[in-house]
Amino acid sequence: METNAIETTSMPPLKEKPKGIKLFFVKLLQQRALVIMSVPFLIWLILFKYVPIWGWTIAFQDYKPALGFWDQKWIGFHHFEFLFGDDRFLRVLRNTLAMSAINLVFGFLTAIILALLLNEIRKVAFKRVVQTVSYLPHFISWVVAASIIQTTLSPDGIINELLVWFGFVNEGNEILFLGIPEYFWTIFGASSIWKDIGWNTIVYLAAMTTIDPAQYEAAEIDGANRLQKMTFITLPGIKSVVIVLLIMNIGYLLESGFEPQYLLGNGMNVDYSENIDIFVLKYGIAQSNFSLSIAAGMFKTVVSFILLFVANNVAKRMGESRLF
Repeated sequence: METNAIETTSMPPLKEKPKGIKLFFVKLLQQRALVIMSVPFLIWLILFKYVPIWGWTIAFQDYKPALGFWDQKWIGFHHFEFLFGDDRFLRVLRNTLAMSAINLVFGFLTAIILALLLNEIRKVAFKRVVQTVSYLPHFISWVVAASIIQTTLSPDGIINELLVWFGFVNEGNEILFLGIPEYFWTIFGASSIWKDIGWNTIVYLAAMTTIDPAQYEAAEIDGANRLQKMTFITLPGIKSVVIVLLIMNIGYLLESGFEPQYLLGNGMNVDYSENIDIFVLKYGIAQSNFSLSIAAGMFKTVVSFILLFVANNVAKRMGESRLF
């Protein structure tokens, strides 16, 4: 019996997908237009962010501006030992952490709450008015904002007038709010929220636009009210954005600001208003102690860097969105 031979043809071998460094260069070639566009930014980043890092060496010197780099006296960790043994620095570190925590917690919560409320407004004209009013303080400089706050909180300001009118304070015994040290953190927190709450909602409102409207329609069919839709649809929909922004803000935990503390601070509330930036200006730059100011700034940068990586790794272990 004759059998027909079946001719088989071998398939050409599949090309192996590039991996590792080869994959990196393949992607680089594919996205060369974006790479070329990012070159000016990379140049700026290197010149203004990385090249100045060599100046950290000043923190380990008894720096004298008149001497050359190699003529400076090296004193090791003397300035760091002085900082952590100085009661003034420990006080400003406490103030910095407290004011940053107030900004982080209340700034985050108020911005998310306002974004949720704005998202529920159905009248477009009214929504735009509310957004505009809440955005405006962000564009006021802290010099003008501080003047408004000082006028409002002065003994003859509107706050004291309301307290007298409602009978909480007797006339002639008005409260000097900025003269009571313990009030400063509350004043700073309220001022920062008033100034930036509208601006901080922009990212959350943008994230809410990416939520599928079909989810809200399905929830309405199931009888969900507005609060339930916010709780079970809107908040989970912006969860990744909230976590990423939280990680970034934790990295700035030692950046409590400079202008509000400097402009609202005075001799009476200095124990609660001074932060690291003012300490650097007052005891470092103003007294030509550049090594001390570099040491304080270096400490702030290193701690911020560590906090950023810790927060990112915690989010990674919890299976949440992260920066990298």
